[in-house]
Amino acid sequence: MEISAQGRLEVRITTADVGKRISVRCLSEPGTAREKFTDTVGVLTSWDDGVLMITRRDGRSARIAESALVAAKVVPAAPARRRGPAASHAELARIASRAWRPVESEWLGEWELRAASGFTRRANSVLPLGAPGLALDAALAAVRRWYGERGLPAYVQAATGAEGTQELLCAELERRGWIREVSAELWVGALAPVADRAGGTGVALSRTVDGAWLARYRREGVSEVALRVLGSGPSVWFATVPGTGDADGAVPAAVGRCVVDGRWAGFAAVGVAPGRRRQGVATEVMAALARRALDEGASAAWLQVEADNEGARALYTALGFAPHHAYHHYRAPEASGDEHRVPGRSGPGRA
Repeated sequence: MEISAQGRLEVRITTADVGKRISVRCLSEPGTAREKFTDTVGVLTSWDDGVLMITRRDGRSARIAESALVAAKVVPAAPARRRGPAASHAELARIASRAWRPVESEWLGEWELRAASGFTRRANSVLPLGAPGLALDAALAAVRRWYGERGLPAYVQAATGAEGTQELLCAELERRGWIREVSAELWVGALAPVADRAGGTGVALSRTVDGAWLARYRREGVSEVALRVLGSGPSVWFATVPGTGDADGAVPAAVGRCVVDGRWAGFAAVGVAPGRRRQGVATEVMAALARRALDEGASAAWLQVEADNEGARALYTALGFAPHHAYHHYRAPEASGDEHRVPGRSGPGRA
């Protein structure tokens, strides 16, 4: 909300502010006895025909009529202070990409086209790290061709909610009919508090995975391609908590994965047997991996969690993690979930 020196609310944005982060107050129920106001903060992604489109931090868009504006102003691109280690979106996007490498990749300008026979969207989507070197429509056409040649649907992974993220690209994809299928968040935190957690002594660490680890992981399409993706990264560690000896005793009680890359340690694939959940087993897995990452010189941690995974979000909050930005997978409109799939290949996982 913007208040002038005379105490009046003012609209201090114009169409020239498209691409900037703004805060607006609008009249949501005009003409009623008790008019209501709504506040919205996000990136102004378009202002056409008297309608503003604002993309919020979580990627959701709000359409606001220009005539409903009561006050508006440009605000800093990101909150002045965040919990956890300082990092830019660009740094984290590259770190996360190196921790989950595709089998095949190709560059289109500063867009990385990634493919791994459909094993997870992260390894089978475009990672835009800058400009594609072509007009957007031409770049998207090239993307569709590249994935079509590999029998895969075309996906673009784009981020929102931090300085340097891609709200404008998200808006342009939606304008062209690309479908946002999955949203998740990248969280960051200090590594030492995770390593200081009690327990972890019964966790076995290894550089490779075996059949038992994969049985607990239970991800569709655990093939040779999947093993290559799981084993990719600068310094990869796998954690296993043995089973309890019951009917499911051959399958570990819990598993996890960590990739150490400079100051960063990335956690993924943390899975716990249903009967062992809410007993601190996941914390033990992460503590053991964190201690190994500290030994290798890491000091900061990151992980990815889907928006609807309340249990994981509660765990990571308790461990000191906090959201840094959201990211979204957009699918080309002409590709249905199974339409370009090569027989025998698994479709993309959720994230």
